[in-house]
Amino acid sequence: MASSGAADRAREPWAVRLHNGAARVLLTVWIGSLWTIGYVVAPALFATLDDRSLAGSIAGNLFHIETRISVVCGVLLLALLWAGKGSREATTRCAWLVALMLALVVVSEWVVGPVLAEAVRGTREFAALHGVSALLYLATSLLGLALLLSWRPVSTAA
Repeated sequence: MASSGAADRAREPWAVRLHNGAARVLLTVWIGSLWTIGYVVAPALFATLDDRSLAGSIAGNLFHIETRISVVCGVLLLALLWAGKGSREATTRCAWLVALMLALVVVSEWVVGPVLAEAVRGTREFAALHGVSALLYLATSLLGLALLLSWRPVSTAA
């Protein structure tokens, strides 16, 4: 007879429940904030504020905050993957996704970002750099969805 998922979780050791719960929270915060800031809040700023410079400044600050959220969540998720006892294949796939997401965030924030900050708004250089930054953000967001779909909870059987 098959047992219910809730009953199975209730029998898991507290460390496994804590591990899986922490992973769920980190995934929710990271991927949720990526999508909320990038695809809801930033567009709303530009749609609402008449001053595009102010909207860009606020959006830029939010993206800097998002970078910090991404780094913290990504590093903690890598630590959880390293400490977990999930299947080797799933763990490796998820670790690569997290690492790639972190790499894209780092490139966007600390390679493209400083050059973009110095570029003059309205120029081709600014538009090109903004496009690169937007593509990096989109790629990170899509990898986040892939990570959500790939993530498997740690089990006591593994």
